[in-house]
Amino acid sequence: MNIYLQKRRWKIGLFIIAILIVFLSLWYTNVLVRHFAENERTNVSVWANAIQRKANLVNYANQFFEEIQKEEDKRARLLAETYKRISTESNSKDLTFYLNIIRNNTTIPVILTREDGGIISSVNVNFDPDSLKKLMDVDLKKEFLAFKPINIYFSPEEKNILYYKQSTIYTELRQVLDDLIKSFFSEIVENSVSVPVIVTDSLRETVHAFGNIDSLEMQNTDFVRHAINEMRSENDPIKIQLPNSGTTYIFYHNSFLLRQIKYYPYVQFLIIGLFFIIVYLVFNTAWKSEQNQVWVGMSKETAHQLGTPLSSMIAWIEILKMKNVDKEILGEIENDLGRLEGITERFSKIGSPAILENQNITSIIYDSIEYIKRRTSKKVKYIINLPKNSVVIAPVNKHLFEWVVENLCKNAVDAMNGVGILTINITDVNKYVILDFVDTGKGIAKSNYKTVFNPGYTSKTRGWGLGLSLSERIMKNYHKGKIFVKSSVIDQGTTFRIVLKKEPLKN
Repeated sequence: MNIYLQKRRWKIGLFIIAILIVFLSLWYTNVLVRHFAENERTNVSVWANAIQRKANLVNYANQFFEEIQKEEDKRARLLAETYKRISTESNSKDLTFYLNIIRNNTTIPVILTREDGGIISSVNVNFDPDSLKKLMDVDLKKEFLAFKPINIYFSPEEKNILYYKQSTIYTELRQVLDDLIKSFFSEIVENSVSVPVIVTDSLRETVHAFGNIDSLEMQNTDFVRHAINEMRSENDPIKIQLPNSGTTYIFYHNSFLLRQIKYYPYVQFLIIGLFFIIVYLVFNTAWKSEQNQVWVGMSKETAHQLGTPLSSMIAWIEILKMKNVDKEILGEIENDLGRLEGITERFSKIGSPAILENQNITSIIYDSIEYIKRRTSKKVKYIINLPKNSVVIAPVNKHLFEWVVENLCKNAVDAMNGVGILTINITDVNKYVILDFVDTGKGIAKSNYKTVFNPGYTSKTRGWGLGLSLSERIMKNYHKGKIFVKSSVIDQGTTFRIVLKKEPLKN
């Protein structure tokens, strides 16, 4: 009993040490992960701030461009008004002023055509005027319709049309700004910190761009909606104003590495836990295997040691018969010798495959109780709740099963200190035969329900603590059945239950 108490204490101590090791390991790992995560989050914040500054730069460039556009519009409209007035002005002094305005125009593209579209003259255009006689090209005409054409009458009969558009510098600036916006989106989606990014409109429905996300998954609207909600829960979106796009939101995840690190302590805990479980199972299996070998070796040696004196005692019985010794005494001695032979056979069967045969369990119980009655206190009353002629069949090895019954009965008699009632209930139900051994002894604490089956556990000063352990092995290993403490109350009694698998009789 002290051995198992010590063993339990050792288990508790080792378990506490293991928990401390795991806790310290997780704590230190968590500290490292937290520092790394902070560094990673700082990188993401730097990226987000850089994106915000770049957005501000784009907006500033756009504002600057809009100012230039206003000035260009004024110049274009002034030039158009000059052409319009030159056709109606009669004062030569004013005419010179207008001609100077036209002559100094080096940036605004202008095309003067007849009513039928024939080109009269052009300046600051990006095509060869000699090769294009009429303004028929659709794309070209569309370019020059940005402003409303002006009708010019040099005479009542002659109507000319003046087309003009924004200057070449303005167009080039417009292209620069468009390239800047495209570059801005590219920088967002192809970020150096490998952050998954989704850029949406103000309603968070239209996706302008995305990066570090599977393009096939982005075709699934449910995935996009879920991804945006996840990103918003992790980080506040970056809100920016972009030319031609209005309010734009940039949603982004923490980096893939940061998300991996976040779950690393839990993965580590699972791995350590799994390792401890495997180690426990391996050592437990090895311990049980070693224990089984010890049991088998001890049983075989016991059977071997009993064989020699038994043979000698059988010979002495024959000699006593020739000496005319009392036959009743000789009969009892022979019975005990037969019992010893049975015990020897029991020990010899440990470690060998047991042959199970359909037996009448009721008959085995009555025979075992009859044998035990003659060798235990007369103050113990035995009650079997089933008539002796009842037939309850189950596959058992008779010698080994009798051993289990005797061990339980002797254990009950010891628990009652030789005074009490031992009741054996036999129940035949469906596929099982259930046997309950109910004593009126001192009982077993609930914490020891399983411990009583451990080798060496005993409450007796001179006991070996092997009976119940052997019984458990016989029931589990050879009969594939069960034996356990069903219930127990201190100072009132204990019920041990045996469950046997039942098979029908074979014809």
